[in-house]
Amino acid sequence: MLRRAVLLALALDAWGEPPARLHPVVWMGNYLKWARQQWRGQTPFLQLAEGTLTWTLGAVISAAAGQQARRLPWWAQGVLLKPLLARRALFDAVREVHSALAHDDLPEARRLLSWHLVSRDTAELSACEVAGAAIESLAENLSDSLIAPLLAYRVGGLRLAAFYRYANTADAMWGYRTPELEWAGKSAARTDDLLNLAPSRLTALCALVVAGQPKAWRVWWRDRCTTTSPNAGHPMSAFAGALGIRLDKRVVYTLNPAGRSPCAADLPRALQLAERTFGLALLVLLVKGKSRA
Repeated sequence: MLRRAVLLALALDAWGEPPARLHPVVWMGNYLKWARQQWRGQTPFLQLAEGTLTWTLGAVISAAAGQQARRLPWWAQGVLLKPLLARRALFDAVREVHSALAHDDLPEARRLLSWHLVSRDTAELSACEVAGAAIESLAENLSDSLIAPLLAYRVGGLRLAAFYRYANTADAMWGYRTPELEWAGKSAARTDDLLNLAPSRLTALCALVVAGQPKAWRVWWRDRCTTTSPNAGHPMSAFAGALGIRLDKRVVYTLNPAGRSPCAADLPRALQLAERTFGLALLVLLVKGKSRA
């Protein structure tokens, strides 16, 4: 049943995302926005308590909704699994940035990068930095938005897949070290870190295997812990080594510093690497074995 449900979900993903009013991740985001508006804490302790309690409520609701689908037939599970992953949306976003860079439209490339892929300010990024940021986001989101929810489904069915997607969405919305979110978003950020320990490393290892380059392994091993996130550095450094490029975020980190600067032509190469990486990861996830799906 697991294989059929996953393959159906991926087939449905080729058609794009469901309408917002029917999209469970949109519902999760709406709840997280509403919960944030209810916070009133003025001290770190109260902010942590409010953030943890409201995060927990959403987590329980998400997991319970997934649990209700436990006994559904495989095709229904495939339909419900599809909105919890985003392969086409991720790959299309990177292709759009590549198209803008290929046509020397740097302002549009910056806009598309900011709209679809990153939360950083893109207004002053060079073309090389835009290309690099798109590849970084592709590598990280290949893990977070595709391999991780499929691994969660493999391990714990729709209950765990829904819980993971909620936790990842909460981190994307609350997991920032700003005065308002430093404490209130801490539970969301730490839980997301924990849930992505395995997927990020699986993604990196699959990328290194399909790349087949000893140098890429050395880059990954040296730079995997360079980022502030305990997970993002794994797939990003693997991609940097496999593609032979330098990926950096100003005054934050540099991956594969000896590599050349990325350019627009590297984006199709990165997409091809992502496709092959996902293909291998999918084979690993669909290996026959006991599952609770």
